[in-house]
Order: sequence, then C-alpha cells, then structure tokens
Amino acid sequence: MNETYNTDPRSGQTYSGFEAAPSLTLNDYIGRTFLWMAAGLALTFAVAFGMAAGHMVERLYSGVGSVLLIVAAVAQIAVVVVMGVRLQKMSVAGARICFFLYAALTGVTFSIYFVVYDLDVLIYAFAATALFFGGMAVVTLVFRLDVSRIAPLLFGGLILLLITGAIGMIFHVEVLLILECWLGIAIFVGYTAYDTQMIVRNYQMYAGNDALLQKASIYSALQLYLDFINLLIRIIRIFGNSSSRD
Repeated sequence: MNETYNTDPRSGQTYSGFEAAPSLTLNDYIGRTFLWMAAGLALTFAVAFGMAAGHMVERLYSGVGSVLLIVAAVAQIAVVVVMGVRLQKMSVAGARICFFLYAALTGVTFSIYFVVYDLDVLIYAFAATALFFGGMAVVTLVFRLDVSRIAPLLFGGLILLLITGAIGMIFHVEVLLILECWLGIAIFVGYTAYDTQMIVRNYQMYAGNDALLQKASIYSALQLYLDFINLLIRIIRIFGNSSSRD
C-alpha cells in the first residue's frame, strides 16, 4: 500500500493515509453518520425530558444550581474544541465519548425548553426542523450540490447572527430577536447543506484509513447535530411566540 497525504478543507491540516479499499460504501458511510447524529439527538432529548419530568430544571435555573449550567455550557465548548483540534490523535472510542458527552450536556441546557414551552409547540417545532433539515440534506445528496463556495458567507452570517441576538437580548428588542430566529434558520439550513456535502468529502479523503474514516464520521455527525439543534431552538422560539399571541 502506498502512503498518501490528504488535506482537510476546513482546517487545512494534512493527514497521512493509505491507499486501500474502503471497508464501507459511500451510502453506508452516509447512513452511519446520520445514525450517529440521530443517536446524539435521542440522548439529548432523553436527558432534557428526564430533567423536566423530575422537576430538576427549576432547581438548576435558580441559586447554586445555576453554576452547573455555566459549567455545562463551558464544557460543551471545550468538547467541541477538543474534537476539532485533537480528532486526528484521539481514538475512535474517544471521539464517540466526546460526541455523546456533548449531547448529554446539551440535554442539560435544553431541558428549560420542556418547562417554558408546551409539548405541542415542541412537537410541531421538531417536525418542522426535521422537514427543513432532512429536505436540505436529501437535496444536497441527490443533486450533488457543491456549496463549498458559500462557506465564507455562512460564517459571516453566523457572526451577524451572534451580534443581532446579543443586541436583541441586552436591549430587549423583540424585532431583533425575531429577526435572529429567521436569520438563524436560513444560516443553519445552509450549514446543513455544507456539512452534508462534507460527509462525502470526508469519505473521499479518508476512505483508505478506517480509523480516520470512523472519526470523521463522528465529527460530521457532531456538525449535523449542531445544525439540527440550532434550527430547532429558533423554530421553537418562533412557534412559541406565535402561540403566545393567539
């Protein structure tokens, strides 16, 4: 087998691999990646629902319990950073642990939505999110869309999204908060297409190295998971605002 060198278009880092027949077909690899994402979502919702059903949310969002939320939020950021920086060096099992740890921590912070919003709002929002997310992913794969050129535009939109949301929250400007939701939906639908395309790119890059291929699948699942959660949060807010005005 001949050693080759592949460059990740996101990080610019070069990884060594070996020319060999991949152990998975592309379709199997795509399916496995989306299954990992679905497993992460299932864990998040199980943790969030369990905390809400056990009346733990109220204690978390008051007094000493709020410290745990801050710790959870910092830990979430740390897990994503570690996976992004150390993915090449960590084991496949380590990548999976990081992914599920992140999903569980997100469940802790997401639990507030099970208290603030009615269950029917959450169900409708989840269905709408699945439609947006799934539709964009299918279109990207079926029509083999190349959306790599919009990556800078998506990143710029993400910065604008953070600024809009921050101003809206600090000054309690409802119009900006609504705008942030709609802008967020557009941006994360775009990121869904981009991250779906990256599944195929990663398969082509790492098909000769099973370990890197498995870790790339977990990392892609994390990116798709983040797209879904960010879409869901904004759609929940839109549906919640609509139902409160009725």
